[in-house]
Amino acid sequence: MKPIRNSAKAVIVRNDRLLLTKNEDGEGYFYLFPGGGQEKGEELKDAVVRECKEEIGQEVEVEELLFVREYIGEHHQFAEWDADVHQVEFYFRCRLTDPEADMGNGAHPDEHQVGVEWVLLSRLGEIRVYPGTLAEKLRIGVCEPCYVGDVG
Repeated sequence: MKPIRNSAKAVIVRNDRLLLTKNEDGEGYFYLFPGGGQEKGEELKDAVVRECKEEIGQEVEVEELLFVREYIGEHHQFAEWDADVHQVEFYFRCRLTDPEADMGNGAHPDEHQVGVEWVLLSRLGEIRVYPGTLAEKLRIGVCEPCYVGDVG
């Protein structure tokens, strides 16, 4: 079994739109919050900044912690590939330091990433977003700091 891993993610909302990475697999497009794994000796807020630079090519300012989610792979639809994964994810409200800058993939996008997209909050229920539970909270306007546990 792999060790538990920490991950830091960005929740970037502007003009009723959420910034997500756009990814593609055999079923089509899916969306993820920008962010990724924390490195040894790195604070979570620094991990968010680094990961956003890598994935969306933009600097962000990290604000408050919004959600803490656990991902225990064996409990989810990707258990076939992720059964031994246990990840604790920290979702921070962030804002772009240069909101007028062009958006696109950063220098080190994730393997399945094909772009970056601003998605209307009202459309989050119409697309594949992971984790869907957090996308739904944002869609209905629930943005209070909370522990959500092992949700999809």
